[in-house]
Amino acid sequence: MIEGIKIKSVASFGNTEQIIDGLSNNNFFYGSNGSGKTTISRVIADEESYPQCLVTWRGGNKLEALVYNRDFVDRNFNSDSELKGIFTLGEKNDADLKAIVDAKKTKDDLETEIQGKNKTLIGEDGNGGKAADLTALESEFEGQCWDLKIKYDSDFKDAFKGVRDKKAKFKAKLLTEVEGNKADLQTLEQLKIKCATVFADNLEKMSPIPPLLYFDLVDLETVDILTKKVIGKEDVDIAAMIKKLGNSDWVKQGRAFYDVNNGTCPFCQQETDDAFAESLNKYFDETYLNDIAAIEQLETNYETFSTNIIQRLQSIIDAAPHYLDCEKLDSHKNLVETKISANKQHISRKKKEASLVVQLESLKETLDEISLAIKSANEEIALHNNTVDNIGQEKRNLTSQIWKYIVEEGKAVHDSYTSRKTPLDAAIAGLRKGVTDKVAEKKIKTDEIRVLEKKITSIQPTIDEINALLSSFGFVGFKIAQSAKGGYYTIVRPDGSEAKETLSEGEKTFITFLYFYHLLKGSTTESGMTENRVIVIDDPVSSLDSDILFIVSSLIKRLFGEVHSGTGHIKQVFIFTHNVYFHKEITFNQKRRDGAMNEETFWVVKKIEQHSSVKKHDDNPVKTSYELLWNEVKDEGRSILTIQNTLRRILENYFKILGNINNDDITDMFDGKEKQVCGSLFSWVNDGSHFAHDDLYVSCDTTMVDTYLDVFRKIFDKSGHIAHYNMMMGLKGDDGTVEEANDNLIAVPEIA
Repeated sequence: MIEGIKIKSVASFGNTEQIIDGLSNNNFFYGSNGSGKTTISRVIADEESYPQCLVTWRGGNKLEALVYNRDFVDRNFNSDSELKGIFTLGEKNDADLKAIVDAKKTKDDLETEIQGKNKTLIGEDGNGGKAADLTALESEFEGQCWDLKIKYDSDFKDAFKGVRDKKAKFKAKLLTEVEGNKADLQTLEQLKIKCATVFADNLEKMSPIPPLLYFDLVDLETVDILTKKVIGKEDVDIAAMIKKLGNSDWVKQGRAFYDVNNGTCPFCQQETDDAFAESLNKYFDETYLNDIAAIEQLETNYETFSTNIIQRLQSIIDAAPHYLDCEKLDSHKNLVETKISANKQHISRKKKEASLVVQLESLKETLDEISLAIKSANEEIALHNNTVDNIGQEKRNLTSQIWKYIVEEGKAVHDSYTSRKTPLDAAIAGLRKGVTDKVAEKKIKTDEIRVLEKKITSIQPTIDEINALLSSFGFVGFKIAQSAKGGYYTIVRPDGSEAKETLSEGEKTFITFLYFYHLLKGSTTESGMTENRVIVIDDPVSSLDSDILFIVSSLIKRLFGEVHSGTGHIKQVFIFTHNVYFHKEITFNQKRRDGAMNEETFWVVKKIEQHSSVKKHDDNPVKTSYELLWNEVKDEGRSILTIQNTLRRILENYFKILGNINNDDITDMFDGKEKQVCGSLFSWVNDGSHFAHDDLYVSCDTTMVDTYLDVFRKIFDKSGHIAHYNMMMGLKGDDGTVEEANDNLIAVPEIA
């Protein structure tokens, strides 16, 4: 059966979706002509033609919908002169009938099982069950994947190309990478560095950093002359004294003054002999002079080598190679400069005092570290240059490594997703297979029923039943008969002539309904008459007089009994009408007490300002036409275009027709300005009822309506009938209770 209907953007229904839900076995819709009732029946009859609307079937099991409306009449009675015959089951073969009943029960049981599985699979309304659980899980995981995209998008946008615009795409890509990514896992920092190179806009090769040649300088730190005490020859007669005094360097410096002082001692100013001069020359022999020369050469070399090293380091820093920490290199350079400066001082002291033993501060460790940094940078440059040479493959490799990182980053949420999805997938697959199997079994039973039905079906029983009904209700001027065309009916006069084109509207309506009514029990083919069905009947009593209307009502109420018992193949009924009397007849149920019963729903279809709307009621909203007029007054959503006519009909029926009180008598109950307003009200409502609207003459805006509704209430108050007003409006009296009608009020019968 149908559980809900959603209608919008079709015929008089606007863009605001109208929802008809909570439907039951019997569903009654009341509304005036043109309010939108037939549109609803058309949606049920052919939902595929209205993609903007939705009909929801219980358990997803769509039943055959037989719809009686204007389209049915036009399709069957306004085209061909012949009607398709209605096949019904005969009674000649009890065994075949029993076989059909048994097969039909099995088929119904299968349908129940299918509905149960579909309910578990997709829920009552098609939007729940295991499928909804899976959809929610997929949406949740999709959001978690998208969070990863947002987190790393600025860093890895090039690797995310093609999946950055849709959550579903990103999730699908991640799931693909989970299954097949075999790349090495890199750190985030490594990936960022690679991205800066591989995905750079203008990628070019880099020149390697020339190596730092510093071994000549370092070797100078260990030359023997630094630790050698350079003194004169020890076997000279003055050597003992010089050694005792330890003033070899002092003597060496003084000797220069002695040589230029013509043999006179520069210290004591005494004349010396040739032997003393010879002793000095022997003491500072060639060996000594060679050592002094070695110290001087050391000083020169150290200056040259150290200067070259400092200049080389500065040039590297100035070039700022991409893969070298120049800030750290500058710190190392400063340390080298400090040590070189200290070593130069050591060498200078050695030069002045050759007998001193000096030790230079080692530069090797620092220079080794610098050299290692340069080597490492050159390795990175080599990799960079290789990347430039193989940029396409490098991009693919890096992209794969990035996705490997994303996979690992999202491992926890993926594991949770998989652990929840696996049992859901299994359950859904099982349910779908179960539905498929049961549908296959149902088809077998359906084919079996069709074979059995074809053995015992006939169109003659329908002819006999329809003609009997026509005769019993006094329609003796025509009847239906089998057409010369096999499997068809024709409508004929007693003399056998064609009668279809000469039927009155009442006759056509009645026989049309009888044809539809019997179609509910059969089929226009030789099989299918036992299919479960939803029945829709839209205004079946147009042009019928009251006694035939009663017969149609009685026939329809039989359908309710069949639905209630659950023994037939009619599972749900929809009735649409604008006729108050007909609505009262078919909805009468003496078992109904407070509100609608479980097996029924009540609806009112309205058109307000050119747009149709549907509203559900907890009780039967249609009692008398007089009450309907008051319902229009009470409704906050009343139409300003029809309220004039509504007020006129209430005033005329209550005061003028039933109470014999004319307009002037009512107006005389007021004084002053209120009297003018009251007179204006009667003039206004009559204008609205009998003349076309003219915006230049009267403006039906909300303020005007509110003003006259207030005067409308005062008319009942002034005339002593405020209790009736309160009762019809559902307002409370002075004692706090809702007003009830009493014997002093004017009796209000049904208004035609």
